[in-house]
Amino acid sequence: MLSEPRSGRLAAWGNALLAGFVSPDDAVLAVVGEDAVHRVEGLPGETGPVGLTLALGRLRALGVTGLRVALPAPGHPLGLSGPPEFNARALDAEEAVVCHGGALGLVPEVSEAGPEGDVHVEVVWHCLEVREAPPADVPSLGEAERELAEALRDATGVLSRLDVAGSGPVAEAAIDAYRARAEQGGEVLAPGYPQRAVRVLELAQRVGLLISVAYENGHGGAVSASEMAARSEALRPVERTARRAQVAAYNAFVEERERGAR
Repeated sequence: MLSEPRSGRLAAWGNALLAGFVSPDDAVLAVVGEDAVHRVEGLPGETGPVGLTLALGRLRALGVTGLRVALPAPGHPLGLSGPPEFNARALDAEEAVVCHGGALGLVPEVSEAGPEGDVHVEVVWHCLEVREAPPADVPSLGEAERELAEALRDATGVLSRLDVAGSGPVAEAAIDAYRARAEQGGEVLAPGYPQRAVRVLELAQRVGLLISVAYENGHGGAVSASEMAARSEALRPVERTARRAQVAAYNAFVEERERGAR
């Protein structure tokens, strides 16, 4: 939730490439990031794994005009449209990319190799058939922004009353570090995205960071079972709202183009 999902990078920069805003080399470089290599397996017309540049070109040839993100969790098939096989693999990976204009989806499988301190990360995107239907539970950008602000306000009050570590200086320090890394890393989204999507994604990522810090720094002052349960109850809907907002931001590129085409 906290770190940028690989599906988000692939969808954002893949969209920018499909729309002609970036070159294939720039798009692939941004998608791969700090990983060693990304390949796509199961692509129609290919007998084995292929590189991202070839894969994105083949998707375009197959009629794909945009890429959407899914960030499902148990009981919440966020961004998915079926069939069950694809949904199950996406749920296991906790993320996926769904093609717009072609009944295909991509689910990442991440593997690590090498000694400690020199670990190489390789990603294989498994290409599977998907059902062409509206994605589940994805809000508009406006809805996501409002929901996120309300959920954050409510949760912050609860966490502060419970004296949870994630609501104090530890969280602020972590958020400041995150902001510094983000500024060094450049764009939050790829070229071509509306500014509102950038704003929503930044807020969703910061909220996700706050949630992770709250979970990772023990129970804070919430020492009783009832207080710990209250902390979890406060965080759960905020985490769900933040994931919905992330998906809305990444999918805004496709949604904007769809509205413009009507």
